[in-house]
Parts: sequence; structure tokens; C-alpha cells
Amino acid sequence: MAFKTLATLLTIVATVQAASTGLTKRVVCPDGKNTVTNAACCPLFALRDDLQRNLFNNGACNAEAHEALRLTFHDGIAISNKTGNHGGADGSIMIFDRIETAFHPNIGLDEVVAQQKPIQARHSINPADFIQFAGALAVSNCPGAPQLPFFLGRKVATAPAPDGLVPEPFHTVEQILDRFADAGPVGFEDVEVVWALSAHTIAAANDVDPNTPGTPFDSTPAIFDTQFFLETQLHGTTFTGRTGVKGEERSAVRGEMRLQSDHLLARHNRTACEWQSFVNNPQKLHDRFIDAWLKISLLGQDQDLLTDCSDVIPVPKTINVQATFPPTLSNKNVEQACADTAFPTLASAPGPATAVPPVRR
Repeated sequence: MAFKTLATLLTIVATVQAASTGLTKRVVCPDGKNTVTNAACCPLFALRDDLQRNLFNNGACNAEAHEALRLTFHDGIAISNKTGNHGGADGSIMIFDRIETAFHPNIGLDEVVAQQKPIQARHSINPADFIQFAGALAVSNCPGAPQLPFFLGRKVATAPAPDGLVPEPFHTVEQILDRFADAGPVGFEDVEVVWALSAHTIAAANDVDPNTPGTPFDSTPAIFDTQFFLETQLHGTTFTGRTGVKGEERSAVRGEMRLQSDHLLARHNRTACEWQSFVNNPQKLHDRFIDAWLKISLLGQDQDLLTDCSDVIPVPKTINVQATFPPTLSNKNVEQACADTAFPTLASAPGPATAVPPVRR
């Protein structure tokens, strides 16, 4: 009896292993050099190569990569429970670009869409999928980033998104959290808003202050790291350009822009502890950004109806970078707002203070 039981168990294990192997069986694409788990994903390799060559400077974490990531958010977040959850990641900002890029929070995205539309037109992919694919690919070019998931087959917009659904840097914390909570059938919790803002680790501002285009949000804009979460908690002393720009707060580092929204979220009782928890925690940064990215990229869509093509997205370069205080700064410059946990112990970067160069297009 015992022998038969063991044999039965071994048979079950073999069956499970065989099933697992079947699930991961790869298909050779018509180009003869790429393989995927689903043949429907094969055309994405040509798109990937086109984007890398003609938009991302052969795989760089450049200004166009930053803007591609920004576009994914501005398209996806434009959905509201109050309006029946129409919209989301449906490509409306590209399909109805003359309307949506005129909305105030989308200033500057007309240039991004104009750059991307000819590439999208060269491939058999709808604007909704194209925007999210380009964003996931852009992130893969930034050292230290996670490999983001990508799903193919989104339904596309039949009308432009309403104005007023994209948060602005001069909005209050309550306005921002309420807007996220209203996005999609289940909305976003407070901590998920912080996760989504991890994108600012590889972001730059072009139009908050038009006189200082390409101003990064942290001192390492080409690296996906936790430096952003540290530097937004330091006492601000300087503006990047002229004073009094709507939506900007003083930064602790010359040449770096601090958005008013980031400044306030880093200090608000609903978000400060989650904000601080990312400092020098790259694994959490990876895991939670993947969660937030996937949720935003699928707003208004049914994931069960889409095809998982994540294996077309390259695995980013792995790096080991520790967050450090900028030169001349230390723990005494931290404006700590989280009362529950002590601020992490960090080293200070050596050398004199220097200005962060802009991210040029």
C-alpha cells in the first residue's frame, strides 16, 4: 500500500512538472532569433528595436525615455469612478492628442506624442498598447530598474478623456490622494500613490518652469534608485530658476527640481512613513513600482483578456547603489515626518557640492 501511495505521489509530481514545462515552452519567432511564450508577442521585437534605435538612442535612459514613462501615467490615470470608469490606459492621449495635450497637466506631451506617433504607425500595434509598451521599454534602459510587465490587446478609446483627471504638482495632498482613490473600479490606496511616484527617480521636469527644461527630480536621473526618496526629505534651500514658480518647492541640491506635491507627500501623516520606507530599500522600490505600474497600465482594461508579453521587455542592468547624502549634507538636514520609524543611517557623498546637470532632449 505504501509503495502504491509513493508511486501515486511520484506520478502526480511528474504530471505537475510536465504541466509546468508546457506552460513555459517557448516559441521561435519568424525572425529566427527571438523566442517568446506566446507567438502573438513576436511582432513586438521589431517595435522594440525601432524604439531603441530611433527614440531611446540605442537603449539609453535618456530624456525621451523619461517622457515615455510620463506618457504612460498621463494616459492611464485619466479614468474616474464618477464618470463611469470610461478611459484609462486606452491610448486616448495619442488618438485625441490635439485635445488632451492641450490640458494643463499634459503640457509638453504634444512633442512626445509627435515623436512617438510615426513609430507607432510603422507597426501593427494600437496606440493604447504602444504607449504602455514604450514606457516599459524605456524603464528597462535605466540601470537598477525592475523588468516591468507588459500585456498586449488593450481596447482603444472612442472619445477623449475628460480634463481635470491628471494630478498637478500644485495640488494638495488631499486632492492628489482623492484623485487616485477615484481612478478605476477599486482606486488606489494612499501607499500605492507613493509607489507610483517611484517613477520620479528617473524623471525630469520640462514645463513646470519653462526656463529650466530637463531639470531632474533627484541627483541620479539616469539610475533607478532610492535617492529621490532621500533628497525630497532634505531641507530645501534653492530653486532651480526663478522663485515663485507654481508647483515648485525649494530643493536641497542645486540643479534639481522639487515638486510641491512630492515635498508635501514626503511630510504628510498619511504618506510620510511609506515615503521614508523606500530610502535605501531597492528591493521594495522594485516590487512596489511593479505593482503600481501594472495597475496604472491596466486601468480601464481587463487583464484576463490580454496576452502576457512581458518576456519581450529586456531585463535592466543590475547595479548596487546605496543612497547617500549629497555632499555637505547629513542627517541634520532631514525634515523627518515619520514618527514611527527612525531615519535610516546613511553615508555622505564625498567632495564639494555640485549642481545636477539637466536632462537634455
